Amino acid sequence: MSETFTKGMARNIYYGGSLFFVLVFLALTYHTERTIPERTNSHLLTESVIRGKLVWEENNCIGCHSLLGEGAYFAPELGNVFVRRGGEEGFKYFLPAWMKAQPTNIPGRRQMPQFNLTDTQLDDLTEFLKWSSKIDTNNWPPNKEG
Repeated sequence: MSETFTKGMARNIYYGGSLFFVLVFLALTYHTERTIPERTNSHLLTESVIRGKLVWEENNCIGCHSLLGEGAYFAPELGNVFVRRGGEEGFKYFLPAWMKAQPTNIPGRRQMPQFNLTDTQLDDLTEFLKWSSKIDTNNWPPNKEG
């Protein structure tokens, strides 16, 4: 083997490495696209969930909260709030009661504003957060409390 590193060798390493990583990228993209239908729960989308997403967007909830790791980190992660606050039985009562009780006026705590949502909007938001908690996120967030 030659003791010098030639331009031709460098070019071959560059092109070979580039080709290798492009192929890895394409393989990972193919794998991701193939597994997306299994990981989402799009078959559970209802009109209520869609309206709940609209409530989420109109009130800029992501400006303070994160959902599945995306958004602001001022307030708690809500991707798993359904599990944290009681699942099927407890959550449908927890979220509307929590939203109606805001702000709690506890000194020194961050306070959630009162959005004055209707009961229908609260039910729709509850359905949206319930739906989003059932997305396969590879165990994100890493702990129950988000």
